[in-house]
Amino acid sequence: MKRREFLKKAAIGVAGITLPLAALEIVNPRKMFAGKDDGAKVRWVFLVDTYKCVGCGLCVKACKNENEIPYDANVTRTWVERYVFTKDGKFHADTPKGARDGFITSKIDLGQGKYEDIKSEDIQKAFFVPKLCNQCENPPCVQVCPVGATYQTPDGVVLVDRSWCIGCGYCIMGCPYGVRFFHPKYHTAEKCNFCYHRITKGLKTACVQACPFGARQIGNMKDPKDPVTKIIMTERVGILKEEYGTKPQVFYIGLDREVK
Repeated sequence: MKRREFLKKAAIGVAGITLPLAALEIVNPRKMFAGKDDGAKVRWVFLVDTYKCVGCGLCVKACKNENEIPYDANVTRTWVERYVFTKDGKFHADTPKGARDGFITSKIDLGQGKYEDIKSEDIQKAFFVPKLCNQCENPPCVQVCPVGATYQTPDGVVLVDRSWCIGCGYCIMGCPYGVRFFHPKYHTAEKCNFCYHRITKGLKTACVQACPFGARQIGNMKDPKDPVTKIIMTERVGILKEEYGTKPQVFYIGLDREVK
């Protein structure tokens, strides 16, 4: 029996994974980073400005090309969601093909070839929200991986070692943000890694470089002079699902409370 097959069968015996919930609290970056003098010089963080995102999909295209995700596959490391709120109090959300081709129609994609046409005069507000791996301070995916294929680097980025991954799927189930999936070709766990191969060489992530509107930025939270750090520390920012206590390192400007 091969090593991967043995480990996969052994992992199936692991049962009952639960994630502890933390008390809901207002995001306070200064509090989140207080007392974290661990000696590290770099802690990568991401900033998304929803006011600037137009849903063009160029970030998704760039990510797929950079990270070898099949272009036509209905999976992607990052995606953009469209939220439409109507005057009757309802809201709709969609992300056709992860917004790879942008939002080329005003019709809401309901899936399975079904669409809902919302008239412009019925819309109260609409906006776009890019999503990606949150590179949590307390990553559940690292905790549940039975073979150590998912691990966290000293500078805070969670990576996946394909040579170790046995495809058990526990990390996919354990992620409260739904950012993980199985790679269509390699059949191992896949997710955004902040383009680690680029940022460690002083380059921007593929999605940041591709965004023509500056809706995405990456920075070093350990550097008080970093423009991203200054924004996070001085402006009103939000994170997704703070109640899980994972301490996401992706911060949002203009995050609507309906976004989950």
